[in-house]
Amino acid sequence: MSFSFIAEQLAERKSQQLHRASIPINGKQSRYFDVNGKQYLNFSSNDYLGLASDPALVNAWKKGADLFGIGSSGSYLVTGYNQVHHDVTQQLQEWLGVESIALFNSGYSANQAIIKLLLSKNDLLIQDKLNHASLMEAGTNSSAKMQRFKHNNMQHLQTILSGNAEIDNKLVISEGVFSMDGDCAPIDSLQQQCQSHQAWLMIDDAHGLGVLGKEGTGSVSAQNINNNDIDIYMSTFGKALGIGGAFVSGSHQLIDYITNFSKPYIYTTGLPPAMVYCIGESARIVQTQQWRRDHLSELIAYFKLLAVQFDLPLMASNTAIQPVLIGLSDAAIAISQTLKKSGIWTTAIRPPTVPNNTARLRVTLTANHQKQDIEYLVKQIKQAINANLDE
Repeated sequence: MSFSFIAEQLAERKSQQLHRASIPINGKQSRYFDVNGKQYLNFSSNDYLGLASDPALVNAWKKGADLFGIGSSGSYLVTGYNQVHHDVTQQLQEWLGVESIALFNSGYSANQAIIKLLLSKNDLLIQDKLNHASLMEAGTNSSAKMQRFKHNNMQHLQTILSGNAEIDNKLVISEGVFSMDGDCAPIDSLQQQCQSHQAWLMIDDAHGLGVLGKEGTGSVSAQNINNNDIDIYMSTFGKALGIGGAFVSGSHQLIDYITNFSKPYIYTTGLPPAMVYCIGESARIVQTQQWRRDHLSELIAYFKLLAVQFDLPLMASNTAIQPVLIGLSDAAIAISQTLKKSGIWTTAIRPPTVPNNTARLRVTLTANHQKQDIEYLVKQIKQAINANLDE
């Protein structure tokens, strides 16, 4: 058996400046981290509220381990559903204002599960063109027909929905905050379109939960819509909540359907109970500690102000995700490497994650940062861009 295609495709990826490799960091995820003995300011983390290493959550995980053990030791329908899973699920439902919740081990798994479960051969999946890879791959692998509408373009979405009126089961999916661009979906308009054309609406709020909305309840509530008014609302606990895992929320009937028919839910070992206990504590902190969101908002505004003053090519975002558009992949990589020499860790995002010729620095701000960090970052980005242009 020949596996030559593996070497060929890896060589091609390297020649295109698109090859990737994981780099281990030492110690905790925080404002700074250490790589190979060098300290870097961390501007690539999704730990938006600075909770991933918070002492209260570290202690909560330890306490959860003492109370409930480490592993769940089974799927949710066998022995893997501890009382703590039930209690924290009830807590999350009350916080988010949703009827029912199903827990998943990752947002990727949750997205794959929903699309596979709800759509079959004669159905239609409609996605925003910039949706996350977990959604796009699930759509490509689905037996349903998939169409994509231009990013946040409601007229194009309406055209697709109107042109497929004969299809009974239609699912429209958008991210709440787009992970690579940082802009927000027009959820009210999405909801109106879906209601007018009898389609499901699903919002993936991985990058909005905890950061946006009253008490951190996310992108939907930030636009004065109840989470419970969205057919399917999902998010992760691995971004602003600082932990891991994910959930899907919706009606009691939808979650009952997931519990009985979703194979990724039924046949996966449940989240560790100690971890779930920690998720409950994180949700409580997110709900009650408004200062984290206030500080983050101040940093976002300050970064945007300085970026304008230094003429940085920012994309249109008001969230913690602040992409600096570079264009070519090799230039983005070179600028990222220059920043590392200055002690700044900012990842270069390249195709196929983003469209061709839109390689960028994906700057992410967190509540751990301080204003002097932002000042240093902006100055160093400007110098790195100028140095690259001069070469």
